[in-house]
Amino acid sequence: MKKAFITGITGQDGSYLAELLLEKGYKVYGLTRRTSTQNFERIKEIIHNPNLELISGDLIDQHSVTFALQDIQPDEIYNLAAQSFVKASWEQPVLTGEFTAIGVTRVLEAMRLACPKAKFYQASSSEMFGKVREVPQNENTPFYPRSPYGVAKVYGHWITVNYRESYDMFAVSGILFNHESPRRGLEFVTRKITNAVARIKLGKQDSIELGNLDSKRDWGYAKDYVEAMWLMLQQEKADDFVISTGETHSVKEFLQIACKAAGLGDYENYYKHNKKFDRPAEVDLLIGNPEKAKKTLGWSPSINFEELVTLMVEKDMEFESKNSN
Repeated sequence: MKKAFITGITGQDGSYLAELLLEKGYKVYGLTRRTSTQNFERIKEIIHNPNLELISGDLIDQHSVTFALQDIQPDEIYNLAAQSFVKASWEQPVLTGEFTAIGVTRVLEAMRLACPKAKFYQASSSEMFGKVREVPQNENTPFYPRSPYGVAKVYGHWITVNYRESYDMFAVSGILFNHESPRRGLEFVTRKITNAVARIKLGKQDSIELGNLDSKRDWGYAKDYVEAMWLMLQQEKADDFVISTGETHSVKEFLQIACKAAGLGDYENYYKHNKKFDRPAEVDLLIGNPEKAKKTLGWSPSINFEELVTLMVEKDMEFESKNSN
């Protein structure tokens, strides 16, 4: 039985990845931070699976990660833990650097000392491209991050390359463009929209406040993207890959489709602009070129943009119908 170690297992990507690996017959170990209130909502369907074990630890505590890897001796390590909300990275830039940048080094160093033959996956981000140097972006496009989060992700990406080249470790980065799902946190604009239109439809609120509607992103389905992570670690040679749909859509389009899926009229009847949701520095046109992943990994998205938005709205309609608040 193969063993996998996942940091960030209670997040959107971590929960989908854990499900995928369990289905493939893995023993899955998830690193979780000890807090006063644990949130296992995203992994509630698998929490009692005998092949899932949660380990207490923290990316800020080097020893907890090293000891965990020493005990488990995993075949695969997926580093998904991070302070992953771009807006929060402006409010907490030092903490973002600690988790999202230096945290990667701690996991790599723990792996180097405890299980150097394991395969390592680092969750890199399209936010590294920021003020883009070319459109679309591929694995060779230079980085120009426009947020503390993007800067931290660039560090995480390059330290992974450094460990791969310096210590001959199997360490890869998946440069994932935006990927959403019904498990996305409510603070992210996509889930904020789908949840709000569901609440408006059910009479729980009247409007939705958003920032710049003209921002464009390359949005895919998180469940597809974790499959790409797994595929990267099944290769004979360690390499980095852009994972994206190759299409770009605006926040306005997302809102329009969400309103349509909820059976509401024109989005303008519900939208209010709030400057506090505008970024201090907006990224340019983020659109990925996934050709290398399609050719080498045999990977491609399973659903399109409209299907993704509709899926999220339908799940939020279900969620809000059961929720009394």
